[in-house]
Amino acid sequence: MRVIGADGSNLGVLAIEEALRAAQEAQLDLVEVAPNSEPPVTRIMDFGKFIYEQSKKEREARKSQKQVEVKEIQLRPKTNEHHLGFKTKNARSWLEEGNKVKVRVRFRGREITYPEVALEQLEEIAKELMDVAVVEQAPQLDGRTMLMVLAPKKK
Repeated sequence: MRVIGADGSNLGVLAIEEALRAAQEAQLDLVEVAPNSEPPVTRIMDFGKFIYEQSKKEREARKSQKQVEVKEIQLRPKTNEHHLGFKTKNARSWLEEGNKVKVRVRFRGREITYPEVALEQLEEIAKELMDVAVVEQAPQLDGRTMLMVLAPKKK
Protein backbone atom coordinates (compact mmCIF):
# COMPACT_ATOMS: atom_id res chain seq x y z
CA MET A 1 0.00 0.00 0.00
CA ARG A 2 1.11 3.55 -0.75
CA VAL A 3 1.80 5.50 2.46
CA ILE A 4 1.71 9.28 2.94
CA GLY A 5 3.53 10.58 6.01
CA ALA A 6 2.19 12.90 8.72
CA ASP A 7 3.93 15.89 7.12
CA GLY A 8 2.42 15.09 3.68
CA SER A 9 5.56 13.48 2.25
CA ASN A 10 5.21 10.32 0.16
CA LEU A 11 6.84 7.38 1.97
CA GLY A 12 6.29 5.11 -1.04
CA VAL A 13 4.79 1.65 -1.34
CA LEU A 14 5.21 -0.25 1.96
CA ALA A 15 3.95 -3.53 3.43
CA ILE A 16 1.13 -3.25 5.96
CA GLU A 17 3.43 -4.14 8.89
CA GLU A 18 5.97 -1.46 7.93
CA ALA A 19 3.22 1.15 7.52
CA LEU A 20 1.73 0.30 10.93
CA ARG A 21 5.20 0.46 12.51
CA ALA A 22 5.80 3.92 10.97
CA ALA A 23 2.44 5.13 12.34
CA GLN A 24 3.22 3.78 15.83
CA GLU A 25 6.63 5.49 15.82
CA ALA A 26 4.93 8.79 15.01
CA GLN A 27 2.26 8.01 17.69
CA LEU A 28 -0.48 8.55 15.10
CA ASP A 29 -3.05 6.43 13.25
CA LEU A 30 -2.82 4.74 9.86
CA VAL A 31 -5.95 5.76 7.91
CA GLU A 32 -7.00 4.36 4.54
CA VAL A 33 -7.72 7.37 2.32
CA ALA A 34 -8.33 5.82 -1.12
CA PRO A 35 -9.20 2.11 -0.86
CA ASN A 36 -10.21 1.76 -4.53
CA SER A 37 -6.95 2.95 -6.07
CA GLU A 38 -4.15 0.56 -7.06
CA PRO A 39 -2.29 0.25 -4.69
CA PRO A 40 -4.57 1.50 -1.86
CA VAL A 41 -3.48 4.83 -0.38
CA THR A 42 -3.10 5.25 3.40
CA ARG A 43 -2.10 8.26 5.43
CA ILE A 44 -0.45 8.65 8.81
CA MET A 45 -2.53 11.17 10.76
CA ASP A 46 -4.42 11.85 14.00
CA PHE A 47 -7.78 10.27 13.16
CA GLY A 48 -9.70 12.03 15.97
CA LYS A 49 -8.50 15.43 14.78
CA PHE A 50 -9.39 14.50 11.19
CA ILE A 51 -12.97 13.54 12.15
CA TYR A 52 -13.35 16.73 14.23
CA GLU A 53 -12.19 18.97 11.36
CA GLN A 54 -14.45 17.16 8.89
CA SER A 55 -17.52 17.63 11.12
CA LYS A 56 -16.56 21.30 11.57
CA LYS A 57 -16.49 21.77 7.77
CA GLU A 58 -19.91 20.08 7.43
CA ARG A 59 -21.40 22.35 10.12
CA GLU A 60 -19.98 25.41 8.36
CA ALA A 61 -21.43 24.23 5.03
CA ARG A 62 -24.88 23.73 6.62
CA LYS A 63 -24.69 27.19 8.18
CA SER A 64 -24.08 28.84 4.81
CA GLN A 65 -27.03 27.10 3.13
CA LYS A 66 -30.22 29.09 2.76
CA GLN A 67 -33.34 27.56 4.24
CA VAL A 68 -36.33 28.04 1.93
CA GLU A 69 -39.46 28.72 3.93
CA VAL A 70 -42.94 27.99 2.63
CA LYS A 71 -45.35 30.78 3.52
CA GLU A 72 -49.08 30.27 3.12
CA ILE A 73 -52.00 32.43 2.05
CA GLN A 74 -55.49 31.19 2.85
CA LEU A 75 -58.48 32.39 0.87
CA ARG A 76 -62.13 31.56 0.44
CA PRO A 77 -64.10 31.60 -2.82
CA LYS A 78 -65.96 34.68 -1.52
CA THR A 79 -62.78 36.66 -0.69
CA ASN A 80 -63.27 40.17 -2.06
CA GLU A 81 -60.90 42.11 -4.32
CA HIS A 82 -59.50 44.29 -1.52
CA HIS A 83 -58.42 41.33 0.63
CA LEU A 84 -57.10 39.54 -2.45
CA GLY A 85 -54.99 42.65 -3.20
CA PHE A 86 -53.15 42.80 0.11
CA LYS A 87 -52.75 39.01 0.28
CA THR A 88 -51.10 39.18 -3.15
CA LYS A 89 -48.92 42.06 -1.94
CA ASN A 90 -47.74 39.91 1.02
CA ALA A 91 -47.04 37.01 -1.33
CA ARG A 92 -44.98 39.30 -3.58
CA SER A 93 -42.79 40.42 -0.65
CA TRP A 94 -42.25 36.79 0.47
CA LEU A 95 -41.31 35.72 -3.05
CA GLU A 96 -38.84 38.61 -3.34
CA GLU A 97 -37.23 37.42 -0.07
CA GLY A 98 -36.75 34.01 -1.71
CA ASN A 99 -39.52 32.07 0.05
CA LYS A 100 -42.07 29.82 -1.60
CA VAL A 101 -45.76 30.68 -1.26
CA LYS A 102 -48.57 28.17 -0.93
CA VAL A 103 -51.95 29.61 -1.90
CA ARG A 104 -54.87 27.69 -0.43
CA VAL A 105 -58.57 28.25 -1.17
CA ARG A 106 -60.79 26.63 1.44
CA PHE A 107 -64.35 25.61 0.60
CA ARG A 108 -67.11 25.55 3.20
CA GLY A 109 -70.54 24.08 2.76
CA ARG A 110 -71.88 24.15 -0.77
CA GLU A 111 -69.00 26.29 -2.08
CA ILE A 112 -67.33 23.05 -3.21
CA THR A 113 -69.84 22.79 -6.06
CA TYR A 114 -68.15 25.78 -7.76
CA PRO A 115 -64.42 24.94 -7.92
CA GLU A 116 -64.06 27.10 -11.04
CA VAL A 117 -64.42 30.23 -8.84
CA ALA A 118 -61.37 29.20 -6.81
CA LEU A 119 -59.46 28.20 -9.93
CA GLU A 120 -60.14 31.65 -11.39
CA GLN A 121 -58.83 33.29 -8.18
CA LEU A 122 -55.65 31.21 -8.19
CA GLU A 123 -55.00 31.92 -11.87
CA GLU A 124 -55.49 35.65 -11.22
CA ILE A 125 -52.96 35.56 -8.37
CA ALA A 126 -50.48 33.63 -10.53
CA LYS A 127 -50.92 36.18 -13.34
CA GLU A 128 -50.33 39.10 -10.94
CA LEU A 129 -47.17 37.52 -9.53
CA MET A 130 -45.85 36.29 -12.89
CA ASP A 131 -42.95 38.79 -12.85
CA VAL A 132 -41.49 37.46 -9.54
CA ALA A 133 -42.82 33.89 -9.37
CA VAL A 134 -43.22 30.70 -11.32
CA VAL A 135 -46.00 28.18 -10.66
CA GLU A 136 -44.30 25.17 -9.08
CA GLN A 137 -47.50 23.21 -8.48
CA ALA A 138 -50.54 23.94 -10.61
CA PRO A 139 -53.90 24.46 -8.87
CA GLN A 140 -55.42 21.14 -7.84
CA LEU A 141 -58.39 20.15 -5.72
CA ASP A 142 -57.50 18.23 -2.57
CA GLY A 143 -60.57 17.42 -0.48
CA ARG A 144 -62.22 20.69 0.50
CA THR A 145 -59.21 22.82 -0.47
CA MET A 146 -57.61 23.89 -3.72
CA LEU A 147 -53.83 24.38 -3.60
CA MET A 148 -51.24 26.11 -5.73
CA VAL A 149 -47.53 26.54 -4.92
CA LEU A 150 -45.50 29.48 -6.24
CA ALA A 151 -41.69 29.55 -6.22
CA PRO A 152 -39.49 32.62 -6.71
CA LYS A 153 -38.01 33.12 -10.18
CA LYS A 154 -34.30 32.57 -10.58
CA LYS A 155 -32.40 35.81 -11.04
